[in-house]
Amino acid sequence: MSLEPFHKSAALSLGVELELQLVNTHDYDLAPYAEDMLRLMKKIPLPGAVVPEMTSSMIEVSTGVCQSSSEVLGQLSQIRDALVKSADKLNIAVVGGGTHPFQQWHERRIYDKPRFRELSELYGYLSKQFTIFGQHVHVGCPDADSALLTLHRMSRYIPHFIALSASSPYVQGQDTAFDSARLNSVFAFPLSGRAPFALTWDEFTVYFDKMTRTGVVKSMKDFYWDIRPKPEFGTIEIRVFDTPLTVERAAALSGYVQSLASWFMSEQPFIPTEDDYLVYTYNRFQACRFGLDAVYVDPATGSHMPLREHILMTMSQIDRHAASVGASSSLHLLRSSVDRADNDARWLREKQGEERLLAEVIRQSAELFRGRATANLRP
Repeated sequence: MSLEPFHKSAALSLGVELELQLVNTHDYDLAPYAEDMLRLMKKIPLPGAVVPEMTSSMIEVSTGVCQSSSEVLGQLSQIRDALVKSADKLNIAVVGGGTHPFQQWHERRIYDKPRFRELSELYGYLSKQFTIFGQHVHVGCPDADSALLTLHRMSRYIPHFIALSASSPYVQGQDTAFDSARLNSVFAFPLSGRAPFALTWDEFTVYFDKMTRTGVVKSMKDFYWDIRPKPEFGTIEIRVFDTPLTVERAAALSGYVQSLASWFMSEQPFIPTEDDYLVYTYNRFQACRFGLDAVYVDPATGSHMPLREHILMTMSQIDRHAASVGASSSLHLLRSSVDRADNDARWLREKQGEERLLAEVIRQSAELFRGRATANLRP
């Protein structure tokens, strides 16, 4: 199968996908209600789409094509309100977060869809362990070569995205000591990791053709890279974010991506090189493990600095671009989070410290997702 041509899209347009947890309101464990939710959601006219995911206790929602992070927030809020209304009818709840804190993977059911059955047969227990929840952000690129340049520039900022979205400290009832344990499950898949270093679509096509000739891949969907080109949409898709606990944070993260892409496309601040990837895996590990307290190794200079410092420095560099794409409020929300060293992983740990009961933490997370202004809950 040949690589499809890179379609035209509006530069810097945005699309966001969120994988969400469905939990019962008895003990707040995952509940296999995806089919019922899809049936109810089908009756409500909404932007974007609502589709099943690998296992039947999860659901994926996506926006349509948006021009700004405030438009993303408007669409996600509309979808969120419809989800909450439908969940209330089924006496279940919808929750953000990158992992469910105490679900047991072996209890999951694969959603009955040919692609999911095929993946289950190929990957065995990894398929059920893939009951993890991420946010994907698409950003429009004017042409195929600029998409690849933007992809490899964006790779330097993968630790930012991981630390700012981290919301998966608990797995099977245990504190993993990671802020984002979710990505450890993704890394188990053979075609995960980073995209190959190709800066032109011709080079990338050669790589894709070689891979399809091996029979290992059939389409771009088979790559689970941290960032991958999506030629059918004319975008690159960033896939390392944990699903945040609120749609406000999800929209803000898309605004950050858009501001960075604006900087890359208009100023061409640096030319990526293969050597950028010498520290890539180390930086990614640091961000997963320590979140905003991670160390960041600058791939260009080799200097070490607190990740928090690198994020704040970058935000100052792109302030003008954030203003030009209408993402200043997104950067403000994220910057204050960095100033407080406060991400969703920390919120979950603090709640567990207070409650000593993960089911109660999930109940409060469900309230947070629905936008309830409850004491001690934050956007």
